[in-house]
Amino acid sequence: MARAIPNYALYGDQARPAWLSTFDFEWIPQRSKPYNWDIQPHTHDAFVQVLMLTSGGGTVHLDHARIEMASPCLIVVPAQTVHGFRFTPDTNGPVITAAQRPLESLAALVMPELVQTVRTPRVTPLAPEGLEQLMPLFLAVEREHRQGDTGHVAAALALLTALAVQIARLQREGPAAPGHPLTRKAEQIEAFRRTVDERFREHLPVTAYAAALGVTAGQLTRLCQEVLGMSSLDVINARVVHEAQRELVYTVSSIKQVAARLGFVDEAYFGRFFRKHTGVTPTAFRDSALRALQDGGRGEFAAHD
Repeated sequence: MARAIPNYALYGDQARPAWLSTFDFEWIPQRSKPYNWDIQPHTHDAFVQVLMLTSGGGTVHLDHARIEMASPCLIVVPAQTVHGFRFTPDTNGPVITAAQRPLESLAALVMPELVQTVRTPRVTPLAPEGLEQLMPLFLAVEREHRQGDTGHVAAALALLTALAVQIARLQREGPAAPGHPLTRKAEQIEAFRRTVDERFREHLPVTAYAAALGVTAGQLTRLCQEVLGMSSLDVINARVVHEAQRELVYTVSSIKQVAARLGFVDEAYFGRFFRKHTGVTPTAFRDSALRALQDGGRGEFAAHD
């Protein structure tokens, strides 16, 4: 039986819908102290996390790597990366959790190489000047999160893009933490994700993705089960559902138009697929999601994440 890896938006909380463009800010003790500074391995299906340790340290589990971390340092945890932390009780520092897809979309427009920066799990030691460069950006994101003023999500995305630029500069200038290079399995998973991102609208079979990676379909499924806790087909379908949800929420396209853009032969087939994977029809999902957004994201969502 495949191991079950918990999926959270924030550790200990029910995962929020992957289509929701959102961000969160907190300090490490807020989330970690109630768990005795021990965050068990889990994933965030659609959210990237950026942590900066200003004091303390401990160990971080990133996919198959276990890395010692000491302040000051920066940790990037992309969506779907299995990760866990064991902090020392004196650890502190800011944590940003943000929807990865909108951040990648903005990064791709202004500086395409930033996409890889937010997709690569990494621990980066910081010099004092690096800490001074990054902290104002973290604090500016905190202000947007606390105030929740008009346009705070747009402002936060701009600040997160600026943060990604600084991270890319620091990674170029300094070495990563010792022992952190991606394992072969992590590299294969990242390659699979990139291929799915590029080709999910083609509705290719698992065998086609496996062939592109130079493995068998069985090997790819076992790899996904081991690293992500889900099958390769589930990864592909989740990507289609994620895009469908975003199209339904953030465009005024008809259901038929959404279906066509996602590569479905007709609206009825798309409707059956969507209901199978979310439990509701596309129309019901759109109505429920729009009501939730109008309610500030605090309402109940009819669709499963």
